[in-house]
Amino acid sequence: MRKSEKGRKGQPESLGDAIQEMLKSFRIEEKFNEANLVNSWEKIMGAPIAKRTTKVYIRDKKLFVHINSAPLKHELSMSRDKILVLIARELGSSIVNEVIIK
Repeated sequence: MRKSEKGRKGQPESLGDAIQEMLKSFRIEEKFNEANLVNSWEKIMGAPIAKRTTKVYIRDKKLFVHINSAPLKHELSMSRDKILVLIARELGSSIVNEVIIK
């Protein structure tokens, strides 16, 4: 056994795994995922929706989205479950439980 391998628990960790462990140990994983969701809004929903979005934020596991187009606001209100599925598909976890369109 080489000196550098002493103390390791088997296979080396990937960088992604090491970052996840760090986020968990500092208890900031949830805030990181929330910020990632807000920053990924355009990627998840597409440019046309993102251009009409004035504000996106998360509070108490609820995603608040402010839209400046009444027809789009109505359409997105009817598609809240689909938005949750898109978020889970893109980010791999359920960061929010509810979507509120304003």
